[in-house]
Amino acid sequence: MPAPDESDPILVEVVRSGFVESVHRGRVAIVSSDGRLTASLGADVAPIYPRSANKPLQAVGMLRAGLDLTGELLALVCASHSGEAFHQAGVRRILNESGKDESVLQTPPDWPLDELERETAMRTGTAKLPVAMNCSGKHAGMIMTTVRNNGDVRTYLDPNHPTQLAILRAINDLTDERATNLAVDGCGAPAYAISLYALARAFGRLAAAAEGPEAQVANAMRAHPKYVSGTRRDEYELHQAIPGLIAKAGAEAVYATGLPDGWGIAIKISDGSSRALPAAMAGVLMRLGLDSETLRKHASLPVLGHGERIGEVRPCAETLGLLGQ
Repeated sequence: MPAPDESDPILVEVVRSGFVESVHRGRVAIVSSDGRLTASLGADVAPIYPRSANKPLQAVGMLRAGLDLTGELLALVCASHSGEAFHQAGVRRILNESGKDESVLQTPPDWPLDELERETAMRTGTAKLPVAMNCSGKHAGMIMTTVRNNGDVRTYLDPNHPTQLAILRAINDLTDERATNLAVDGCGAPAYAISLYALARAFGRLAAAAEGPEAQVANAMRAHPKYVSGTRRDEYELHQAIPGLIAKAGAEAVYATGLPDGWGIAIKISDGSSRALPAAMAGVLMRLGLDSETLRKHASLPVLGHGERIGEVRPCAETLGLLGQ
């Protein structure tokens, strides 16, 4: 797998008092409704690990294999949740409907992803918990899928487990590409590499789906965006700002969105910094002609000096201007 290098274009600039202090390089792939790559920056066909951006695709695989969740609980299966109380309660509901308890979760114990929730947990002496880990919704979905098929819950993370094989088939199908480079994700689940182009294509297909598991996933994400991320997350704001959009970020700075007309976008920031993601995605969406107060906000996130705004994190206009040329 090729490592990112200086050939990746600059996507985001960090400006302090009129001076470009830092830059974030990366790659972009934009796919039209027919699945064709219409614009890109950087190595759009180089393999990447989508990490948690793969979760909506994994949820499709679970539904195809017998998962019977809808609404906010299906959205939670797609989530890298913030660990807010309603997230943790939702994971427990999924486990309860599976006839299981938290002891079967194989997520590593963690504090909530959300900064305020994490500080509260630490201040009150709450221990790290598997249910608080941001991937616990996905794991609960895998457990329920396994239970519905009378499978072995103890080994649900094994790459050769029937639940994981069903997920892999769905990823290959939705991306129209063969996933490679089997690895272990941060939560312990199998992780596979695909191209940025393939990730964008899959999200376009999900967002445009009118029926079947793909539509179930997309509709759950749209109807319950706070379950997909949290109440203080840029993904939540983006879902609210663009009607019909679905969005999911992943670790090491991956971000994918699908639009209801079937267009898909995928971004990978080379240095793995999530700081750059909101500005990069906002810049690309605005380049495609979308506009909202949220996009304008994300395209100019504040840089502070002595508590005051003295700069911004912004898309690199010169680079994004190359899209579509």
